[in-house]
Amino acid sequence: MNELLPLIPGQLEDVLTSLRSFVPELCLSGLFLLVFLTDLIAGKQSAWLCRSLVSAGLLVVLFTDLQQVALVLREAKVLFGNTLILTRTAISFKLIIDFFAVFLALYVGLDRKLEQHPKGLGDLYTIITASLLGLHLMTMSFNLLMLFLSVEMVSLASYLLAAYRSESGFSAEAGLKYVLFGAVSSAVMLYGISLIYSLSGSLNYLGSNMLPGLAAANPVLAGLAVVLTLAGLGFKLSFTPMHFWAPDVYQGAPTPVTAYLSILPKASGFALLTNFLIPFLVYERWHAIDFRVLISVIAIASMIVGNFAAIWQKNIKRMLAYSSIGHTGFLLMAVTTFTAQGIRSLTFYIAAYAIANLAALMLVTYFSDETNAEDLEAYRGLGLKYPVAAVCFTISLISLTGLPATVGFNGKLLVFSSVYSIYQQNHSIWLLLLLITGALTTVVSLFYYIKVPLYLFIKKAEKVIEETEEGAAPSLLPIIIILSFLVILLGIFPDFLSFLL
Repeated sequence: MNELLPLIPGQLEDVLTSLRSFVPELCLSGLFLLVFLTDLIAGKQSAWLCRSLVSAGLLVVLFTDLQQVALVLREAKVLFGNTLILTRTAISFKLIIDFFAVFLALYVGLDRKLEQHPKGLGDLYTIITASLLGLHLMTMSFNLLMLFLSVEMVSLASYLLAAYRSESGFSAEAGLKYVLFGAVSSAVMLYGISLIYSLSGSLNYLGSNMLPGLAAANPVLAGLAVVLTLAGLGFKLSFTPMHFWAPDVYQGAPTPVTAYLSILPKASGFALLTNFLIPFLVYERWHAIDFRVLISVIAIASMIVGNFAAIWQKNIKRMLAYSSIGHTGFLLMAVTTFTAQGIRSLTFYIAAYAIANLAALMLVTYFSDETNAEDLEAYRGLGLKYPVAAVCFTISLISLTGLPATVGFNGKLLVFSSVYSIYQQNHSIWLLLLLITGALTTVVSLFYYIKVPLYLFIKKAEKVIEETEEGAAPSLLPIIIILSFLVILLGIFPDFLSFLL
């Protein structure tokens, strides 16, 4: 005990110094407590108040995120005893997460099916706010223990969100499947982390023991430990072969929750993945696994499985679920470059994908609330009855395809450029295969994306379109129009987005 006493002042100084670079997370913690108490006191009538608090609070968090840029202009900040690291890339991911969290907070309150939940929406806002803290920690994790804790924090929140409408059989089934698959993936990841610790005696990426210990260990065992850990991360990213949960959960969960699952954990998961891989890449004695080959194989498989499976889907949310798997594979292309240019293209593409995907899922809610349309067949002739919404849907799908004049095109162009520039240097066959697969699956994606406007505008309704009594929330369409405008604006002026990221 006496030996530890001299260390206490240094540890306290490290904590106090770290807190100065931890302001957004402190704000999120305070916001969580505020929303929790508001829901506790106001009960079922707290939904509008919680929505207002979360939206306003997230704007404050966004402002503190921007302020952090000045802290890392010269060098990254290592926080809380090397467990977290604050870099410019981490801030970019946090900006993406918090920006879209504002839209999601508004979106949750505009979904008619969620609005009718007997317990109200206060709990939902509390869960989302708590998950945002976990998402922030994921973007900055630089320690295996922090990696596991932050992933589990987000996972627990995601399970609750997926099954929030437990009175619905689909939602309850989605939540149960997510919990079961999530528990298995967490166990696999924890086993991988325990193997890494047993081989190296360290959990710290920056520690002096972890990488030398793994490099000196049996290559098969060290490789297995790393692969098992990556498999756990793959569950959050939903890349092949860890994608099996996504279609059922995305289809069964409330649509705003589907939007949450397809955007926010994906963004933080890629930040976590890059933080995990970078130390192995810079350590010259690591030879157990060629990460470029491994990630390339996963990316190719994800693009093929996601895009080809989406062609056969009739349910819109299920189609977008497989589409999300395909986009994950495309994002992994940027990771395989292992360069600053590749990471910049990664953050840009995630933001571009998030804008278009959120708009598309909001439109799924809009048409569902207006006419109970869930499948492609039910979309027949809706473009003539709801022209503004149908045009916005077409714009978002054009962006997801990656056609010109949209932000999705610029994102794909940046990823292709970053991969091709590295291919010119080393002529790796895997990078060439990535480029070919990325181009071919982009063409394939056009076949299933184009079906939506085809049904909206070309195919005639076989019967009179029946509207629901309540219809969609009046505020939903203006938000969709704003997102569609951003798709076009950032497609024409991509520098606006590049500057922020």
